[in-house]
Amino acid sequence: MINLLLFPIILPFLFAILLLFFKENVRIQRALSLVGVIVSLIASFYLLVTVKSDGIQAVTLGSWPAPFGITMVSDMFSALLVTTTLLITLFVVIYSFTAIGEERERFFYYPAILFMVTGVNGAFTTGDIFNMFVFFEVLLIASYLLIVLGGEKKQLRESIKYILVNVVSSALFVITVAYLYSVVGTLNMADISVKIAEIGQPGIITVIAVLMLIVFGVKGAIFPLYFWLPGSYAAPPIPVLALFGALLTKVGVYAIMRTYTLFFVHNVGVTHEILMVISILTVIVGCIGALAYFDLKQIIIYNIVIAVGVILFGAAQMNEAGISGAIFYLVHDMLIKGALFLLIGIIIYVTGTSNLRKMGGLMKTHAPLGWFYLIAAFGLAGIPPLSGFIGKLLISQGAFEAGNVWGSLIMLASSLIVLLSVIRIFIYAFWGEPADLPKTKRKPYKRMMLPTIVLVVLSVLYGVGTEWILPYVIDATDVLLQPSIYIDAVLK
Repeated sequence: MINLLLFPIILPFLFAILLLFFKENVRIQRALSLVGVIVSLIASFYLLVTVKSDGIQAVTLGSWPAPFGITMVSDMFSALLVTTTLLITLFVVIYSFTAIGEERERFFYYPAILFMVTGVNGAFTTGDIFNMFVFFEVLLIASYLLIVLGGEKKQLRESIKYILVNVVSSALFVITVAYLYSVVGTLNMADISVKIAEIGQPGIITVIAVLMLIVFGVKGAIFPLYFWLPGSYAAPPIPVLALFGALLTKVGVYAIMRTYTLFFVHNVGVTHEILMVISILTVIVGCIGALAYFDLKQIIIYNIVIAVGVILFGAAQMNEAGISGAIFYLVHDMLIKGALFLLIGIIIYVTGTSNLRKMGGLMKTHAPLGWFYLIAAFGLAGIPPLSGFIGKLLISQGAFEAGNVWGSLIMLASSLIVLLSVIRIFIYAFWGEPADLPKTKRKPYKRMMLPTIVLVVLSVLYGVGTEWILPYVIDATDVLLQPSIYIDAVLK
């Protein structure tokens, strides 16, 4: 029973290894990857229900006592993120059957996705700070393959930047963990929290907190460390972009939220003030980028940067409303970004371009695509009763309670800019006179629409069904606001 929390990590890993043996057989690859993701998803739902009913699940590998062995911990926060990750992966995999092309499918495309999911879920579940580094490396190595898969000139050029940035940030991660270990003498995250509380967060720990923010900030694309993201994410094909946009930056965001609520809570006046200022700057920079481009991919990619800022702003408030909003918005953003990237993939497939100026009149030829895009766009901008609204509302409430009125106003103003950026896509692509469309088959279009529609509907249900989801979010918030719950579960 207790090892249940390892299933969402082990299952994708085993299926990924299995897929390596069927490199040439695309049919088997598709079937196995689909089965792998579905089985992992069922396990993660079961885990979510178990955590809800029985509390935090923790297992220390090799039967060692807690701070000595490597601990895996599944609390409500990580269980929600693991489940969302597998949900999005399922739709991206189904979408890929049509959208990625057999050439890429033959070159370990599905194993790479499953290895990446292994790394993402491992990073969400680990209770050991060094192991978090290990899982980061697993997901990064898989993402290196996905970003160059197909070997187009643009992909190769951007992948060099992507790999360089991540190698540097990984080196810094190890150095930071070594610093932390030299001060507290442990790598178990619950134990680190206890040790820092004992010594009362001296200046060196605050320095380590800032270093951690830099390390995870590179992964999460915060200001001013987001420079690599727009180019690198725009290079690979759409299904890969959807996975990256929905999942990878969120691992960095999760790591910041976890460390800043578990470790660095004794000098909030410094660490969380820095986090708040950076998050506001991140939102502003994202807004500028989202308005500056006429390229479909770039507009939505800069919206990733905005969302990262919004989530971290909520986390920086360190009160119930702020953190609940951040968690709710984090899951919302994973769902809605996945849906939007799949939608713009279909727009690009239909029009043969990602340049807004070369589109027009799609409403006359592809009306369902237009309506579902509009719903997703409203969800992203936070139009009530869609899911973006609830998260932003809670974050604003948290900011007002904490006395950060200006920050809250900037968050709310950013919603208007997000709305403007996504509605601009709608106006250019769907209104006006139809542009000359390249000849495309209807069958692939319908196949790509199916998983996309389901994902959009899910994101709507996530907003409309808030009252059913909030108890889970509140559970996750309690663990972040009261580290003792997490510590007791691990070091019991």
